[in-house]
Amino acid sequence: MRLTRPMLALTGAAAVLALAGCGSGGDAKAAAVPSAATGSLEHLAAEVKCTPNIQIDADELRQAVCKKSKDADGKFILATFATDRGQREWINGAKDYGGHFLVGRKWVAVGDSTKTVTVLRKTLGGDIEEGTDHSKMGATHSAH
Repeated sequence: MRLTRPMLALTGAAAVLALAGCGSGGDAKAAAVPSAATGSLEHLAAEVKCTPNIQIDADELRQAVCKKSKDADGKFILATFATDRGQREWINGAKDYGGHFLVGRKWVAVGDSTKTVTVLRKTLGGDIEEGTDHSKMGATHSAH
């Protein structure tokens, strides 16, 4: 059989992927994170055992305030989106106000503390993103 460039590239990529999994034992934290959950706002809320207080119920966005048990450190916002683009635009705008974001496919959970989103991540999966930290900005402005 004659090896062509595409076949060599595919073989090389497969070898790199196989070797990447054979590193120094892997990251135990990464292994503990489940695949990102999917579903309606109510389904996601049920997964983390909270009753959502719906604030916005529109075609493109559904948003609720949720209060989870003591282990999630209080209240958080749970929002679902009709499109990926709508979700990203919402997150980009919301990050200006700070907070900690747990992001899944067409949903986001926003908490005031890292602890909140870390606890939610154990059930919902997703990626953690951070909002803008405004606490350091006051130190750079001079008083007039």
